[in-house]
Amino acid sequence: MVMRVMLSVSLCCLLLASFGSGCGPGRGYGIRRHPKKLTPLALKQFIPNVAEKTLGASGKYEGKITRNSERFKDLTPNYNPDIIFKDEENTNADRLMTQRCKDKLNSLAISVMNQWPGVKLRVTEGWDEDGHHSEESLHYEGRAVDITTSDRDKSKYGMLSRLAVEAGFDWVYYESKAHIHCSVKAENSVAAKSGGCFPGLSMVILADGRTKPLKELQVGDKVLAADQQGNLVSSDFLMFMDQERQITRKFHVLETSKPRHRLTLTPAHLVFVINNNDTNSSDIRAVFASDVKPGQRLLAVGNDQSDLLIPARVTRTYVEHFEGSYAPVTSHGTIIVDHVLASCYAVVEDHDLAHLVFAPVRQWHSFLSLVGMVKQLTSVHQADGVHWYPELLYHVGGWLLDSSSFHPRS
Repeated sequence: MVMRVMLSVSLCCLLLASFGSGCGPGRGYGIRRHPKKLTPLALKQFIPNVAEKTLGASGKYEGKITRNSERFKDLTPNYNPDIIFKDEENTNADRLMTQRCKDKLNSLAISVMNQWPGVKLRVTEGWDEDGHHSEESLHYEGRAVDITTSDRDKSKYGMLSRLAVEAGFDWVYYESKAHIHCSVKAENSVAAKSGGCFPGLSMVILADGRTKPLKELQVGDKVLAADQQGNLVSSDFLMFMDQERQITRKFHVLETSKPRHRLTLTPAHLVFVINNNDTNSSDIRAVFASDVKPGQRLLAVGNDQSDLLIPARVTRTYVEHFEGSYAPVTSHGTIIVDHVLASCYAVVEDHDLAHLVFAPVRQWHSFLSLVGMVKQLTSVHQADGVHWYPELLYHVGGWLLDSSSFHPRS
């Protein structure tokens, strides 16, 4: 039994490793620190120290995108004037990329200008439609770019690699003296949809019945959630597992009727569904939001604001983009968002296992409550980016995945 729990926790760490990418770029929790000293990468070094197409990095290859394929619409052009695109084919192919790649590239462009005034980021290779790269290259999916600085000063490339890591690329490889290779997770992969995020304007219900935008939650707030028996309870808000105010993300929208609600969350966020009208039934399970189909029932707060959760039939599902992305964690591991019950977890389709992994966070909060320090945390600003605990899970997952038996290829 002990071995099974250890293996389960290890597996969960691997699956939650992608929390390190979370909802957006950035690191840190608490009061903003002074800028840390950045260490350039060495030639042939890659971060994270795992194979590019593994869970701990940019994930598996999902197939080549051509101009005639259905997935071509997922590529977006990047016309950022602060980035120079080589575009030797004169087709603007280097400007086409996934939204995630575009976000990271634009963030890196700002860092480059701050680091070296007068110097811009330069992209030498982007989306490849001509088959110039190795088999299963992420360039074929618009998920990879090769970069230099505009002045082509090779002495800058080690630091440029580090800036790419800080900008949030999921894999950075100082591949040669001529360029740096960077790649990101797929938009529709489970790993890319980690963090269990909601838009910042989604509403939560406080213990006193008032509502509040999710992005305004502070440690010490008590919000409406549900216990293991499905009863509505007041639960302590512990932290944002990840938050990003500026990023624009793709969210799944689940519309219900009787009562009529509209829950918006990331595709791999867990939400609870039931197959009949009995909310006390054991047939309540957590599934990815992207797997919810019309006709299934979610658990919702009734229009009369009673203490009971009632079934709400899903009538429509669709995708929308919203600005801001927040991943709240409560002591019960659940939360009522826009009057619908959702899990606080994502990526792992096992709510109980994910809740187990976050037990140390709950224990730490209980200790702070015991010594009367929780109120002091309400004035502490949580910076954009990943909270330190899922960041730790990310590094544990990377360590478990680490192998020196592969040869990185772009």
